Amino acid sequence: MTTNSAALAAVDGMPAARAGQGLMVAGGLLLATVGVFLERAGQPPLAAVWFRCLFGGLALTAWGAWRGQLGELRLAPRFCAMALAAGLLMILNWSLFFAAIEHCPIGVATVVFHVQPLWVIGLAALLLGERVSRRQMLAAAVALAGLALASGLFEAREAWSPEYMTGLALCLGGSLSYAGVTLIARSAARGASSFALAWWQCAVGALVLAWWPLLHGLPAAGPAWGWLIGLGLLHTGLAYVLLYAGMARLSAAQVAVLQFVYPGGAVLVDWLVYGHALDTLQLAGVGLMAAALLSLRR
Repeated sequence: MTTNSAALAAVDGMPAARAGQGLMVAGGLLLATVGVFLERAGQPPLAAVWFRCLFGGLALTAWGAWRGQLGELRLAPRFCAMALAAGLLMILNWSLFFAAIEHCPIGVATVVFHVQPLWVIGLAALLLGERVSRRQMLAAAVALAGLALASGLFEAREAWSPEYMTGLALCLGGSLSYAGVTLIARSAARGASSFALAWWQCAVGALVLAWWPLLHGLPAAGPAWGWLIGLGLLHTGLAYVLLYAGMARLSAAQVAVLQFVYPGGAVLVDWLVYGHALDTLQLAGVGLMAAALLSLRR
C-alpha cells in the first residue's frame, strides 16, 4: 500500500478543499478505467468480481492496518447484518455491471448505471415512507429523459438489438442493486465506517464467490493476472481510499459534483481506447442527467 501512502502524502501541504478535489478527481478517473481492465483480463463476470473482492479486500486490510483502523471492522450484530446485506448487493451490482459491459459500450453502460440516485429516491419512498418533493419528481423526469437520450436508443438501429438491450437491462439492474447498498450504508453510518463497509463487502464477495475458482479453476499464468490484480488493488483498494480521503475534505455539494468525474472519464476512456464516441444527442442526454441528478443532491 505504499502507493496509497504516497498519493495522500503528496496533498498534505495543500488546502483541504484543493487536496480533496484532487483526490476525488484521481479516484474518479481511476474508476473510469475499470472497463478496460475487465476487457483485457478476459474473464467471466463472476470470476472478475471474485478477484476484485479478493485483491480489494487484501488492499483494504493493508490500508486499515497502516492507518490503525482494523478495530473498526468489529461491528455490533445489527450493523454486521447490514454490512453483510450490503456486501451481497454489491456482489450483484458488480456482476451485473461487468456483464453489461460485454453487451454495450463501456461509456454508455457507466452513464446508464449512474441513474442510481433515482432508484434511491423511489426505494426510500416505497420502503421507508420518505416524502418525494415536486422538485425531486421533476428532476426524476428530466433524468429519465436524459437517460433515454444517453442510451443511444434514438440514434442507431443496432441500439435496439437484443444484445444491446440486454446490456442496458443489466446495467439498470446493477444500478438498482447499488441503490440498495446506498440505503443500507446510510442506515448503517452511525455504527459502521465507510472503510468497514467497503472491507466487509469485499470479504463477503470473496467468500460467497469462492465456489467459482474451485469449480472452474484459476486463469492460466499470463497478463490476465495483472489486470485482475489491478481490479482489486487499483479499482477497489486505491480508488476507494482516494475517494474516501477526498470526501472527508469537501462539502456534500462539492462531493456531488465531483462524483460525475467517473462517468465522464469512462466516456472519454471508451472513446480513446475503443473509438466509441457519444453523438450529439447522447451528450445532451448526459448533460440532462447530470443537471437533474445534481439538483437532487443539493
